[in-house]
Amino acid sequence: MSRIEQLIDEIEEYIDSCKYQPLSTTKILVNKEELEELLVELRLRVPDEIKQYQKIISNQEAILSEARSQADNMVAEATAQTNELVNQHEIMQKAYASANEIIEQANGQAQAIVDNAVNDANNIRQGAVQYTDDMLRSLQTIINHTMEGARGRFDGFLTSLQSSYDIVSTNRNELAGGIVQEAPGEDRPQE
Repeated sequence: MSRIEQLIDEIEEYIDSCKYQPLSTTKILVNKEELEELLVELRLRVPDEIKQYQKIISNQEAILSEARSQADNMVAEATAQTNELVNQHEIMQKAYASANEIIEQANGQAQAIVDNAVNDANNIRQGAVQYTDDMLRSLQTIINHTMEGARGRFDGFLTSLQSSYDIVSTNRNELAGGIVQEAPGEDRPQE
């Protein structure tokens, strides 16, 4: 298991261990610092693992180089055999045909080796890209979940604030009915 996968597991365990917000079964309270530490480490780890996959992909050149070298050796061997057979006058035609056949076989084998090496390298690269995409999708899901939780807490706060505001407004309106104001121009009775 890679360190990135371990970090994702730790983030999921951390989220599962968080306490629920009072009066809620879906919203949790998250320690921002702990979650940020895990996310920072995850960000730092992603490039290291991508470098490892790039090293694997870079070995593609070594495999191709070895395949070319083997093919060149086979062609050189076939050429040497052809030259030797050509020097033998009585079997010259037979040698020429045999040499061509060996060269074709060598080229076919060399091409098969090169094709296999290219396919292996492409599969490794595709696997690395898919793995990175899976890790980023997991991270995106965690961030989205965190944003939804924060949005829910903010909405709850606004609802609570609006309720308090409505109560204050209602109380003021009730008090306003008990306050008697003098109309302009009216005199108070004198005692």
